[in-house]
Amino acid sequence: MAATDAALRTLAYNVRAARTRAGLSLDELGRRAKVSKGALVGLEKAQGNPNFATLVRLADTLGVSVSALLEGAAEGRVRVVSADAVVPLWSGEKGSEARLMLTTSGPAPVEVWRWTLQPGEEYPSHPHQAGVVETVSVTAGRMTLVVDDTEHTVEAGQTATFDADAPHTYRGSGTETCHLVMTVHIPPGPGSTA
Repeated sequence: MAATDAALRTLAYNVRAARTRAGLSLDELGRRAKVSKGALVGLEKAQGNPNFATLVRLADTLGVSVSALLEGAAEGRVRVVSADAVVPLWSGEKGSEARLMLTTSGPAPVEVWRWTLQPGEEYPSHPHQAGVVETVSVTAGRMTLVVDDTEHTVEAGQTATFDADAPHTYRGSGTETCHLVMTVHIPPGPGSTA
């Protein structure tokens, strides 16, 4: 439980700091991110349990990566992250999951994700901010990537990329579990020099 409390305190601090840097009130952040003011107040007090979609909407609105909201200060020049050390940020009913492994530093960060999609299970994502580009590399199995209501089959050994400012869905397809690595390329935030 202490680790969860520490993670909530880190999230609270990072959301408040990013909101302050962006010059947004709680009301304005809530309006733009489509999150209630009450939920934001609780979040900034390290209370509650925000879901994955809420974290993505907040990060998009604040112009930061999801892990910028979740991670503490960098501890050194090299970070090595084990898949088992990172909790899933999304879990499906059939056993699918998404884990945010890390985010690179700099003015245009890149998130690195590991996904497991069970056959027939899907995750629909809302459109991200303009300039966000996603790349998915399937390492085992097969997935269906849906962008703007058009389905694209991506099989083991294949990579797809797309502008993520449109509705998109990831679906496990075929008969075996799909494993993929996703990168999310985030454009430089306000005030950065890239």
